[in-house]
Amino acid sequence: MRLVCHLQKSCMDLLFPPVCGVCGVRLAVGRMEKMCDDCMRRIRFLRHPLCPVCGMELPDREGGGHLCGECLRRLPPYSSARSLVIYETAVRQLIHKLKYGGDTSVTGALLDLIGGYDLSSFADCEWIVPVPLHLARLRTRGLNQAAVLARLFFPERERAIRPDGLIRPRSTVAQTALRGIDRRKNLKNAFQPGAGFDPKNAIVCLVDDVFTTGTTVSECSRVLRHHGASEVKVLTLARAGIAGGGRHG
Repeated sequence: MRLVCHLQKSCMDLLFPPVCGVCGVRLAVGRMEKMCDDCMRRIRFLRHPLCPVCGMELPDREGGGHLCGECLRRLPPYSSARSLVIYETAVRQLIHKLKYGGDTSVTGALLDLIGGYDLSSFADCEWIVPVPLHLARLRTRGLNQAAVLARLFFPERERAIRPDGLIRPRSTVAQTALRGIDRRKNLKNAFQPGAGFDPKNAIVCLVDDVFTTGTTVSECSRVLRHHGASEVKVLTLARAGIAGGGRHG
């Protein structure tokens, strides 16, 4: 059976030559990875030590096991946040193709990043909830990138994934256009639990594409906790603003 599958894949590669999910360069027939070596080298994974709460990289000299300065000043409403990679050129291109172009062909390249990541710390999560889009934005884009990522992160837990866990009844300005307190004001009362979803006493995994200041995941976590979730763990593909420190709005 493996031989048949291999032959089928080789035939498909000959008919439709595989290309790098980032730069589009042709890949060797039969290559398993969906990114070229040059693009793979451009991707940086977050390295320990990390803040045990917000997941910000800490200087090597500080060691691990202690909170970053921001979390010491004010703990976020989630118990932990983890990101796989730093939001730089190659990763940004992948996310933009999925998020704004509706290009699901990049899922193979995304799986190259996700495949080796240890998700065991999320095993106790009863529900997996993607950060929602407003219905108008969802119609424009055709997909919710957070929901796509949730299924890539947890392919064996389809029943636990709740795209309807949170809804976004109020349309908001894109967070990228805002800073600081304006981000928090923009998202106030923007989220609520979906009809039929009850997070009471549950540990919830909240999934998004990019952790920037953390304002979005903080507001979603606050809503989930307000409606009874015992704990919220945040998982994002990428983390932005590493050099600037960990901020969660």
